[in-house]
Amino acid sequence: MSKQKNDLFWERIFNEYDIVERVLSEGFFLISAIEINKFREARLMTKFDHRSQLPKLFVKNNLSILPCTRGKYLIGPFETFCDFDTNPVEIAKIEFPSFLESLDYRNITSEATAINCAFVSKILQDFTNEENLFPTVSGRMSSSVFGFNINSAQGLSEISVENAQIEIDGGFEGDFSLNLIEAKNYIADDFIIRQLYFPYKLWTNKISKKVRPIFLTYTNGVFHLREYAFDDINHYNSLRLVNQKKYVIQEPVNIEIIQQIIETVKIQNEPEIPFPQADSFERVINLCELLMQKGFMSKEEITQNYDFDYRQANYYSSAGKYLGLIDSKQKEGQAICFLTEKGKRIFTLPFYDRQIEFIKIILSHTAFKETLKNYFRNGEMPGKNEIAEIMKRSNLYRINSDSTYFRRASTITGWINWIMSQIEE
Repeated sequence: MSKQKNDLFWERIFNEYDIVERVLSEGFFLISAIEINKFREARLMTKFDHRSQLPKLFVKNNLSILPCTRGKYLIGPFETFCDFDTNPVEIAKIEFPSFLESLDYRNITSEATAINCAFVSKILQDFTNEENLFPTVSGRMSSSVFGFNINSAQGLSEISVENAQIEIDGGFEGDFSLNLIEAKNYIADDFIIRQLYFPYKLWTNKISKKVRPIFLTYTNGVFHLREYAFDDINHYNSLRLVNQKKYVIQEPVNIEIIQQIIETVKIQNEPEIPFPQADSFERVINLCELLMQKGFMSKEEITQNYDFDYRQANYYSSAGKYLGLIDSKQKEGQAICFLTEKGKRIFTLPFYDRQIEFIKIILSHTAFKETLKNYFRNGEMPGKNEIAEIMKRSNLYRINSDSTYFRRASTITGWINWIMSQIEE
C-alpha cells in the first residue's frame, strides 16, 4: 500500500541515518537518491506536492524535503508549502472555439489538455492581459545553479541548488512577460512552493521580461488561475498572491430550475451507509472525475497522488457511495474504488446537464431537500442546530448522538452552498 510503504521505508531510513539527530545538530541532512533507492524508488519516496502527502515522521518532526542537485535532497525543518487563499473569487463565463474537433473541453484528462483548453479559449490571454501570447517553454529541464533563503525552524536557512531537475507544465510568452504555469486537475488545500519558485528563479535569471508564476487548477468545467509574485527573488517564502480568477465553460443554472427540482425530485430511501462527512461537494465531484479518468484506484493511490490524506479518501469515497456514484471492492487486501454505472453515465453528460443531475441526486435525500427549502423560505442558510433537527426527522442511517448530527450538519451546509454557487448572478 503506497502511503503506508512510504511511512514504513522512511522510518527505516530515519533510523539508518539518525536523521532527526543530524538535523538537530547540523540544521539539515543531505541524502542521495542512491541511498533512498536501497529502500524504495526515490521518485516515489520524495514526491510530496501537498502537506497531506508527507510521511508521518516528517510531520511529527516538522521536516520537509527539497531537491538540491540532480539525485540529492536536503531534509530539514523548512517551510516548503503555501496554503491556497479561500476568499470568494470572481467568475467569468467564456466560450470554447466550436470549430475545434481534436480538443474536447468536456473531456479534460490531463494537465496538458487543461492548459491547451485555457489557451485556445483565450483564458490565459484574458488573465495575463497579454494579447500576443505564444507557447514557448515546457517540459523537464535543468535548474542551473542558484542559491536562496528559506524559512525554517531555525530562522532563515541558505540552500544552494545545482542542476536539479525541474518541470514546467506550460510557458507562454507575450509582449511584456513570460507566464510559467503549474497545472493540476484536482482540488488541493495547499501546494509546494518549489513548483513555482524553481522555474521562476531559473527564467528570471535568463530573460529580461517579467516572469509571472501562475497556478492553474481545473475541475468540473472550472479553470481557477492564481498568479503569484516573489517580493524577494532570493527568498523562497516571499511569494504573494497578486491575482486570481475563475473561468467556466458552462451555462449557469437559474434559481427557477432549482425550485422546480425541489418540487419534482423523487425522495429515495436513505441508504444503509453512514451519512457523509465530506464538507466539499467539489471534492466529491473531483474524486469521481479522477476515477472516471483512471478507471479505478486504491485509497492508497488516491492519497499518494492527490491532496487527500487517508481519512479524507475514506470520507469522500464514502460520500460518493452514499450518492450511488462510487463503489468499492477488495483486491489483494486493498479497497479499490471505481465509478458505478450511474456515476459513469453522469460524466458522459454535457456540463450543464451534469450539474443538474448532481443537484437532483443531492436533493433526492430528505435532509438536503428540507434544508434548501428552509434556505429559500428564510433567505439564509439555517444554523447547524436547525439543520441537525432536520436531520433527526430524515431517518438517517445509524446516527445516535446529538454531537454526530451537529458534526455532519457541516456536510449539508457545504453541499447546499455548492448548489447555490451554481445559480447565475
